[in-house]
Formats: sequence, structure tokens, C-alpha cells
Amino acid sequence: FTFERVTDLALLLESGRLPIPIDLIQERTVGAILGDESLAKSLVAGLIGLALVLLFMILYYRISGMVAAVALVVYATLFLAMIKLFAISMTLSGVAAAVLSIGMAVDANILIFERMKEELRTGRTLLSAINIGFNRAWPAIRDGNVSTLITCGILFWFADTLGASIVQVFAITLAIGVGVSMFSAITVSRTLMRLIATTKLNRKTSWFVSSGSLGLPQQQNLETSE
Repeated sequence: FTFERVTDLALLLESGRLPIPIDLIQERTVGAILGDESLAKSLVAGLIGLALVLLFMILYYRISGMVAAVALVVYATLFLAMIKLFAISMTLSGVAAAVLSIGMAVDANILIFERMKEELRTGRTLLSAINIGFNRAWPAIRDGNVSTLITCGILFWFADTLGASIVQVFAITLAIGVGVSMFSAITVSRTLMRLIATTKLNRKTSWFVSSGSLGLPQQQNLETSE
């Protein structure tokens, strides 16, 4: 700052001053050590949650769960890249939004796999069940994610109006997570499932559902022919 610029700034501040008393509404003091420890513990909690979700998907959905696990790893990589690209500071609220978006990313895959299982039980081939399952699950995934994005927009607008930066970080981080989760579920998962359907694994339809071969006519016909 030059002397002239400081003088002009002082004049502007004096001319815009209003005779209004200042009342203390909120005061918070967070030490550097406490904040660093809280952030580190939140990141560890997020990693543990991610690992547990991956384990559950693999054990419950078998091959489909492995595909979901790969898509979730891709989601986490893209999510961190977006956070770095937009230079968003990962506060505690941002970590909370990241953990929440992990569950939403898996939710899309679960909807797809359940629809796919229903198609397999009607006797469709694996590739046909994958295509129809994705197409029928898409409206539910789209509506759920769009409603979440609308909520993020409302949170961001109110936070910007009230000056709550913590809520702003939560809204932005959650919106990025929702967008990336839609991409990973629709693009990554579907591409991997279609590739697997072109291999010999397409005859083992019981490996792609959680209930084994029970109620899968396609699998029973294959076993009878063998």
C-alpha cells in the first residue's frame, strides 16, 4: 500500500461509517493443534468408512460388488482431483460432505444391481439385464441426485447470505461429490459390467447377484444343459 492509497481507503471507511452499535453474536476459538487433530481424525474416519463400504459391496454383491469397488476407487480419485483443481480447503464440514457423498455413490450402484437382478430372474441374458437394469435405475438415480444438488444450491445461497463459510464448504463439497458419483456409477460401472458380460463369466449369473442362483432361470437352464 502507498500512502495515498491508505489515505483514500481511510476516507472511504470514515465516510461509510454508520452510527450502529456492534453486538457480539458468536465467538469461537479453535487452537491450531485441536483443529489439526480433528481434521486428521475425520480423514481417518472417512478412509475407514470407505474401506468398510468396499468390503460390504464385495462380500454381498460378489462380482458386481467388485465392479462397484473399482468405480468407488475411481470416484475417490476424481473427487480428490476436483477438490485440488478448484482449490477447496478441506475443513471438517468438507470431510463430512465427502463421507456423505461416498454413501450416495454406492447407493446408485445398489439401485442398478437390484434392477439387474430382477431382469436376470425373468430369464434375460447378463448383457441384456445390465443394459435394462441401468436404463430403469437411471430415473431414480437422476431424481435423487438432482434433488440433492438443489439442496446444495439452497445451502450455498443461504450460507452466502448469512456469511457462514462452513456451510458453503459443505454445500460445494457435497455437490462435487454428487456430480462425480453420477459419472462413476453410470459411466465406469456400466462400462466395466459390459466388458465382463463379453467374457465367459456371463454364464455364471449367480455370481452377479446377492441371492446366488436361486430364482435365476437363466442360470438353471445353463446348469441343466451342462
